[in-house]
Amino acid sequence: MSLVKVHSFFTEFDIELFKAGKHFKLYEKMGAHPMVLDGEEGVYFAVWAPSASSVQVIGDFNFWDASQHELNVRWDASGIWEGFIPKVKKGTRYKYKITSNHNGSVSEKIDPYALFFETPPNTAGIIWDISDYKWKDKNWMSYRKDKNDLDKPYSVYEVHIGSWQRNSDGTFLSYTELAKKLVAYVKEMNFTHIEFMPVMEYPYDPSWGYQLVGYFAPSSRFGAPQDFMKLIDAFHQNDIGVILDWVPSHFPEDKHGLGMYDGTHLYEHPDPKKGFHPDWKSLIFNYERNEVRSFLISNAFFWLEYYHVDALRVDAVASMLYLDYSREEGEWDPNEFGGNENLAAVSFLKDFNTAVYSNFNGIQTIAEESTAFSGVTRSVELGGLGFGMKWMMGWMHDTLQYFSKDPVYRKHHQNDITFSLTYAFTENFMLPLSHDEVVHGKNSILSKQSGDEWQRFANLRLLYGYMFTHPGTKLLFMGGEFGQYAEWDFSKSLDWNLLDFLPHKGMLEFVKNLNTFYKSTPALYEKAFSPEGFEWISYSDEQNSVIAYIRKGHDRKNDVIVVCNFTPSLHQNYRLGVPRQGVLTEIFNSDQNQFGGAGNMNTGDLKIENIDSHGKTQSVVLTLPPLAMAAFQIK
Repeated sequence: MSLVKVHSFFTEFDIELFKAGKHFKLYEKMGAHPMVLDGEEGVYFAVWAPSASSVQVIGDFNFWDASQHELNVRWDASGIWEGFIPKVKKGTRYKYKITSNHNGSVSEKIDPYALFFETPPNTAGIIWDISDYKWKDKNWMSYRKDKNDLDKPYSVYEVHIGSWQRNSDGTFLSYTELAKKLVAYVKEMNFTHIEFMPVMEYPYDPSWGYQLVGYFAPSSRFGAPQDFMKLIDAFHQNDIGVILDWVPSHFPEDKHGLGMYDGTHLYEHPDPKKGFHPDWKSLIFNYERNEVRSFLISNAFFWLEYYHVDALRVDAVASMLYLDYSREEGEWDPNEFGGNENLAAVSFLKDFNTAVYSNFNGIQTIAEESTAFSGVTRSVELGGLGFGMKWMMGWMHDTLQYFSKDPVYRKHHQNDITFSLTYAFTENFMLPLSHDEVVHGKNSILSKQSGDEWQRFANLRLLYGYMFTHPGTKLLFMGGEFGQYAEWDFSKSLDWNLLDFLPHKGMLEFVKNLNTFYKSTPALYEKAFSPEGFEWISYSDEQNSVIAYIRKGHDRKNDVIVVCNFTPSLHQNYRLGVPRQGVLTEIFNSDQNQFGGAGNMNTGDLKIENIDSHGKTQSVVLTLPPLAMAAFQIK
């Protein structure tokens, strides 16, 4: 006999929105909600399983006996099963036992809206309530737009929580411990934002979180949901924005997860040409199904609303956009117009961006999109996808390839380091040196550099200096800030012991100072996405492997002249054209002694002379330190 009380919190309008793909707060109705109903404590459950013949709640409260608590299916053909079970309490483990009307299969499934899970490899959900957390970031939320907008400094530290730092016995740091250690570190290093690789519950550690199952639950590996809130809160109280990696592109086939949820292809597309990813052996969401669109956009809303997240970096966008992504001929079918675009996914991404930007003030969405798909950061109204930013993968590839070359050959590859400026303003680009570039035999960023040890560190400082003065926002993966030698290994801590050695300590000091320089120099960010913010002085001095350019902000008096010397040769008496009269002052130099450099500086005021050079009617004589970036202003 069922002990479930018939009760519903869904209105007809809720169902209408759900079916139309326009219900963006499903988490308020779906899932498991502790409450008092008719004077009785218990939990209201609601789950979508349209092809089920029965849905039973099993858990600690009924000794996992499916015969006791069967949910009631709604009368309106929505496929939602629901009901109130008395006396169930917060902290109780549970799952759904679903019998399929389609093929008679019986499976034990997670609640797709569960807020908390057992620690893997255990898979049950845990009844939880997150409404009791008292946020202390009111100030941040009130001025977030001023910190998070596209004309503000954006320097992102990308972190994998499980391997940033570990306890001495190899166990994970908790969210609570990270709220002290990681927040203090990111603040000391002067980054403006932190980006977490996926924190949503995932079963398999080697997936780094990108094969996730519990879309509404931060991983219990590191603590409870409120502990993760506390971590975000701590960042906000220290004026640091929080970006979450979000994965609406695919999900794993684990039996307890979303795949074949009610015995049918409910969340994944039924056609394997659209519903199965050959590279990742994972399932692809069915963007043609409105209820799935409601689920995914609700998930984005959930993290933005309940966890005060400031930006979502959307993973693997290219795999969503193209029907032939990573597929050979015959493994995909063209769309109705004969093209290779996944029109449903394009429509979904437009709906997602329109919805989140319309409902949350001061947030950003960032696309990890590796192709030349047009208009990723163009507004939806103008035919674009509506993202705030897009990763500049071409810049990353060309730059790392250039820096891996011995400087003696760089004069033959000048175009590799200048080509990015031919398309730098076609999108709102973020320059990424991400986790993807330091795994699977690619070597760490430091190990990619050419030359002996001194030259490798000098090259790395130059690379970062060039990166931070190039148009666009910045992202640096953990370990890169102190020059980790080894590739990233998700199963252990970064090599913090390297900071006992001067070159690594100097690199850390350099990145700290570079962030300060970037944040305090409006010319480097106010027009980061506009051609008005950049001007070449010299891009064709291949013989010396030197480039020079001007970065411009709103106040032209604060323009910054940047010069990069990509050779280990000290260039003395190097004449450079400058845009106006005055005196030139060096404001930053990657060759400073405190950074591990050789200390070749341009000291004092440098006289600007009426001598033509580089198309300018005035010029100045500089010392260009080896393998270094130097920045100047005219007074």
